[in-house]
Amino acid sequence: MQGKDLRIVFMGTPDFAVESLKALIENGYHVVGVITAPDKPAGRGRQLSESAVKTYAVQKGLHILQPEKLKNPEFLSELSSLQADLQVVVAFRMLPEVVWSMPRLGTFNLHASLLPHYRGAAPLNWAVINGETVTGVTTFLLAHEIDTGKILFQETITIAENDTVGDIHDRLMLMGAKLVLKTVDALAEGNVSPIDQADIITGEIKHAPKIFKDDCRIDWSKDVDSIRNLIRGLSPYPTAWTELEHVGNKQVHSAKLFFADKELADVDAKPGTIRSDGKKYLKVACKNGWLSVTDIQISGKKRMKIDEFLRGFQEPEMYMAR
Repeated sequence: MQGKDLRIVFMGTPDFAVESLKALIENGYHVVGVITAPDKPAGRGRQLSESAVKTYAVQKGLHILQPEKLKNPEFLSELSSLQADLQVVVAFRMLPEVVWSMPRLGTFNLHASLLPHYRGAAPLNWAVINGETVTGVTTFLLAHEIDTGKILFQETITIAENDTVGDIHDRLMLMGAKLVLKTVDALAEGNVSPIDQADIITGEIKHAPKIFKDDCRIDWSKDVDSIRNLIRGLSPYPTAWTELEHVGNKQVHSAKLFFADKELADVDAKPGTIRSDGKKYLKVACKNGWLSVTDIQISGKKRMKIDEFLRGFQEPEMYMAR
C-alpha cells in the first residue's frame, strides 16, 4: 500500500502545523478529517478566533472536528466513523490512548527537537536558550508518556549564532512537513524500524517545559552569552523582557528585547547599567561584557529599531535595566 492510499486524520493547531497539513493536501494524500482546537475569544473585542489549522482546512473544504474534550463519547464516535488508517499529529495537545490507538497503523507525532532531548511544550525555545548549535525534527509513534514513543525518523539543522527561535521555527516547519510525508509513506509501505528512545539515551536528558512570564525576565547579573541566548530563544515570542527604571524619579518602563549584539569586555559597571549616545546605540552591562540592544518594544508602543527608540526616549543613561 502507498501513503496516498491511506485514510489520514490530521491533528494540529498553530501555523507550524499548517505546513504539514498543506504538504499532505497539495501532494494528493487522502485527509479524511482535521482535528483542531475550539475557537476561542481573542483581542480587545473578545471575538471568537479560529486556529491557523482550521483557517486552512476551511479553505480546502476539509472535514473539521473541534472537540472540547478528547474523551467525549460523541467525538470518539465521529472520529471512529472516519475509519482512519493513520493519524498525524503536529503541535496539538496530549491525546488519550483511546484516541491515539484507534487507527490500524497508529498515530505519529512530529516534534520540533531531536528526541529524546527536549521533550515538552517548548523545544525550539529551550534549544536556543541553552545555546545548542544543532536541533531538528523527529517523527515518533505515540505512547503513554508524552514525547517518549518509538522514533521513526529525524532530520537535523544547524543553529547559527544569530538565529532567533523565529528563524528556527520557520526552517523546521518546512523540514518537518517533508518528514511527515516521508513518515506516512514509510508506515504505509511497512518500510520503517521504530527505535526505542531508551536505546539511544546518553547522559542526562534535556527537557523543554512550558515557558512562563517569569522565565522570560532577564537577569543582568548573568553572563553575556546566557542573556543573549535567552533573548534569541524568546524572539519574537514570547519575548525576553526587563524593566528600565529612572535613577532619579523612579519611573519604570517595561521593555521587550528582540535582539542584541554582544561585546565581551571587562565591565566596571553594575549589571543593568545602561550606556548610550542617545542616538544610535544602547548597551547594558552584564557579568562579563555588554549587550547592545538592536530591537526593542516599550510597553504600549510598537517594536522599534534602537535608533528610532532613542529619538523618542529621554535620558537613556539615567536608567538602569533591572
